[in-house]
This record gives sequence, C-alpha cells and structure tokens, in this order.
Amino acid sequence: MYPQLFHIGRFFLPTYGLLVATGVLLGLWISVRNSARQGIDPEKAWNLGILIVLCGIVGAKVLYVIYDWNTYPRWTDIFSLSTLQAGGVFSGGLIGALIAGAWYIRRQHMPPLATFDAFAPGLAIGHAIGRLGCFAAGCCYGKPTHAWWGVTFTNPVAHDLVETPLNVALQPTQLFEFAIELANFFLLMWMLKRKKFDGQVFAAYLVLYGVARFFLEFLRGDPGRGIVFGGLMSGTQLIAIGLVILGGVIWWLKGGAHKTVTVPSPETRVVTR
Repeated sequence: MYPQLFHIGRFFLPTYGLLVATGVLLGLWISVRNSARQGIDPEKAWNLGILIVLCGIVGAKVLYVIYDWNTYPRWTDIFSLSTLQAGGVFSGGLIGALIAGAWYIRRQHMPPLATFDAFAPGLAIGHAIGRLGCFAAGCCYGKPTHAWWGVTFTNPVAHDLVETPLNVALQPTQLFEFAIELANFFLLMWMLKRKKFDGQVFAAYLVLYGVARFFLEFLRGDPGRGIVFGGLMSGTQLIAIGLVILGGVIWWLKGGAHKTVTVPSPETRVVTR
C-alpha cells in the first residue's frame, strides 16, 4: 500500500517502522499504567518493558533467520543490510520477550503472573498497530483469493522490499490479525479489572492469540515461517499450539487453586424429619 510515507532526497520514512514504534510506545505506556494499578513498581515495569522490547526484536530476527537459513549462501550473510532491514517472526519475538521477562521478574522479585497480566493488554495493542505497519509495507501477506475482501497491492516498492505479489487479490491477513488483536486488547483490559486470580489475563492472551494465529496461518501466503512434520504445519503453528497449552496449564493450575468447596459443619447442618 504505502511502504514509505515520504521521500526527501535519499532519505525516506518507512510506514512500517513508524507504526511499529508507535505500537511499542503505546503498549509500554499501557503496560506501565496497568502495572501501577496492580501494585507493581512503575520504574521496574518501565525497565522490564524496554528489556522485553529489545529481546523481542532479537527473538523475532533469530527465528526469521532460522526459518530462512537455507536462503543464506554463507552464514555471514545473516548480518547483511537486507537481513537487518527485513522484519521478523512475531512468535520468535514473543518467546524472546517471555524468556527475558521471566529472568528480569525473578531477578527483581516482582510478582510473576500479576506482572504478565499487566503487560498482556499492552502486548496485544502493540501487536495490532504493528500489523497495520505490515499492511502498509505489504509484508505478511495472504494467499490469492477471489473473495470480495481481497486486497491488491500495486506499489513496486513493496515488491522490491518484501516480494509482495502485485496486481493480485490477496487475503488481507494483516488486517485480520489487527482486528483480532484489537479485540483481544479490549477483552484483556476488561478482564484485568475483574480477574479472579493472578495469571488469568496472561493465560487468556496466550490461548486467544495462539488459536487465532494457528488458523490465520492457513491464509498466509508469504514464506519464512518454517515447515514441520513433513509440511503438515508451519513452525509458527507449532509454536501457537505450545502457547495455547501453556495458557491452558496456567489457567488450570492457578484457577483451580482458588476454587473452594464449603462443607457445612455439624452445628449448621439442618436436619429434616
């Protein structure tokens, strides 16, 4: 659509970069506010947010390189300018962010699940805005379609940067994921005010995102997400299944711990004759 907002000589402002940066900043701001409301030190929340953003970028890039490893003639090519300018795999970024977040939370003695609860809505809204950036850049595109909602890319810059097919109606997978993550954000914010146990919001995010991403993968047409089990599913779908399982386990363990059964004492027992 609009990979570059404007040109000034050789300088240009990429739409993708601007929207991703906007999503990151907004997501961090919301996460810190949510953390304060959960009784978590805002300064530690800011430091945590910056750490998981940096590690998320690294994780997304690492998984991108792993999936596309066969396309690099030499291992040093992974440090090329084209690789650095390319995007990444969100699942890899999520894994990197979770690992870094768990390490920092443990080191700073922060409440683990309550902190993840506070950050889950911010992650969802940041991801949603980032997908608008993907749509503008033409990356993460879908398969060809004859449906009325198909989107046709015509900008040659998109083809040159990310090999977006031009003049072909494609599934708008970026917009689908934007809508899903936006809905997740509002749902998670609603849940955060009404949660019954720590970890409930984070577990809901893992399940909701994992299920959505698994099925969206069937509509994706771009390469670079790996193939497992002889092509039965993509690597991203396997990670999505893992996220759903992790979310389900957290909900089962923590939710079950808060369920109590009241047994009436002999003094309060009513006997009918």
